[in-house]
Order: sequence, then C-alpha cells, then structure tokens
Amino acid sequence: MTLSRRQILKYGTFATAGATLFGTQSLLAPHSHAATTLTGVTYLPDSYKALTYGSNRFVEMLQESGGDALTVEFYDSGQLLKVDEQLPALRSRSIDFMFHTFSYITRSIPILGVTGLPGVVGELYRHPERLRQGSPLMELINEVLAEDNLYLLTSGGGILEPEYLWSTEKSPIRSLDEVRGKKIRIVGFEATQAFEPYNVGAARIPSSETYMALQRGTVDAGIFNISTIIGRSLQEQLKYCYKLPITGFSVAPFMLRDTWDNLDDDVRGVLQQAADWYDENFIEYCNNDIYPNEYWPQVEDAGIEIIEPTEEDLETFNAGVQDVWDHWKGEVGEEVGSRAIALALGEA
Repeated sequence: MTLSRRQILKYGTFATAGATLFGTQSLLAPHSHAATTLTGVTYLPDSYKALTYGSNRFVEMLQESGGDALTVEFYDSGQLLKVDEQLPALRSRSIDFMFHTFSYITRSIPILGVTGLPGVVGELYRHPERLRQGSPLMELINEVLAEDNLYLLTSGGGILEPEYLWSTEKSPIRSLDEVRGKKIRIVGFEATQAFEPYNVGAARIPSSETYMALQRGTVDAGIFNISTIIGRSLQEQLKYCYKLPITGFSVAPFMLRDTWDNLDDDVRGVLQQAADWYDENFIEYCNNDIYPNEYWPQVEDAGIEIIEPTEEDLETFNAGVQDVWDHWKGEVGEEVGSRAIALALGEA
C-alpha cells in the first residue's frame, strides 16, 4: 500500500512503531543531505488574514535566510494535520515546529493558561511587554515548558485583543445577567470554568463548524476573538457583541526543547531572527492595525450592536474568577501559578 504524506505523518504521530522505525529524528528529515530540513504546520486557513500574517512571514524569513543550511516544508490550513493532531505530532517528532493557538492546548500545557485567565487577560492586553521575549513571565513559561521538553520561541509579543461574548438576534446577551442558561460555544478551559456559576451550556465547537452551529441554533452565542468572527464570516449570523473581556490567547511557534538545543548554530540563528521579527510585529499588527482599521469596521457595517459592559458587570465577573485562578494554580503548582499571575498583573 502506498501512503500519502499526510498518512505517513498521522501514523507516525499515533503509532509507537513509527518511533522504532525512524528513530528520534523527524520522519521527514532527509538523511543524505547536509542541510537541516524542518517540517512545520498550522491548522489556520488564509481566511484568518490577521492570524496567518505572522506565521506566513516567519516561514518566508526561514526560506529567505536558510541558504544551504536550512530547508523548510510548511503546511497551512490543516493540509497535513488537524488542530488536535498538531501537539501529538510535535511530541512524536513527526513535525519539527507548529503554530498553535494557546486556548486549544491549555489542558495539555497548563502553564499557557495564564494568558487566558479571566481577570488577567485585560492586564496582559494592555501591557504586551509582559509577554515579550526575555520578559520574566516568558522566561518562567519556558522554564515550565522545558520540563515537558517543549519550547515557545515567542508569544508573538503579547496576547491578542480579548475574546468577547457574541450572540444572535434570537438569543441576545447584552449584560452579564443575560448569560444565564444560554448555550455558548467556548473553546478555552479557563473561560468554561468562569461561566460555570451562570449555568451555561458550554459547547467546544471547532471554529470551522461554528457558522452552522449558530445558524441552526445549536448554540446561542460564542466567545470569540474578532479574527474568528471575520475569518469564519460569523458576523452574518450574529447581532450583538458584549465586550466583556473574558479570555485571551496568542498564536505562536513551538518546538521540542531538545530539537531547539541540538540545532546547528547557523540554523538556530535563522530561527531566532524570525522569532525576533514575530515578537516585534505579530501582536502589534493584529491589535493596532488590522483589527481597528479593517475588522471592527466590517463588524459595524454588518449591523452588529456593540455593548460595553457596565462597571458593575466588570466587578461582578472579575470577583468570581478566584476559583478559576485557584484551580489553575492547582494544575501548575501554587508557587509557579502565583508567580505567573503576579508577573502578568505587573505585581512582581
């Protein structure tokens, strides 16, 4: 039987026999050439113009600067691996790097949850420098990731504009009280926990299936970053945006720690140069350029009503997140969790 490239990767990801057959190197790494070959993936399609801006340029920089030292094979739009396949593929060495959304993998990599904690995201959004390369918070995150043989090259220079509550005309959410009893599409674990006291029906629906879920009434609302709204044309199914900052995330490049450490100096230098660019430009471009100048005008043109939360709603919501923080600190350890939150809030 002849296997496609995707099948080879998929089987290599989930079958231990692949590790025995191919050893510790990437399944696709050529053994007969001097150049290092790195295979990378993202599940995001090009319709996510803002989110793929950074990864596209990152890969271009590797290709432009790699010379004879580095060859890059990159697959976007889930061509090679679906969203839930990426992390297992990285860990099994079937791929060498991936761009991933933090909120999808905080259950597998709990330390990343600090970027999505309700009550913390607003501060991180207003102070992106706290997640820049070399910052104490980034150093702490990578110290914890190293224990799992993972390495975050860069957060992208902060987190994206927070995710808000978007709802349909039939089931409006214009205040915190109107959240109660609604069926809401939620991906991030931290956001799911934050809404448990409101008796919501939380549904973890992939972004690719959300348009139909809203259209059919499977869910009444969703917690979305504006990139998801525009990237999936969800403004066609929504009527209200309740701008309560609930959770947040970034999209960033990951490698295995030992893969990074064992790279030739020249190859590591090429990757670091691309990571430096990503750190300086990705979040800055999304939050301060394409979102205010292109995406939010499209939302307004679609007739979506934008509702700012009252001070009372903000205080009520933030007052209820301590249980979420405590649960998260229980996953990462009290000392690490307390330190990470303090760094994110600018208190350490």
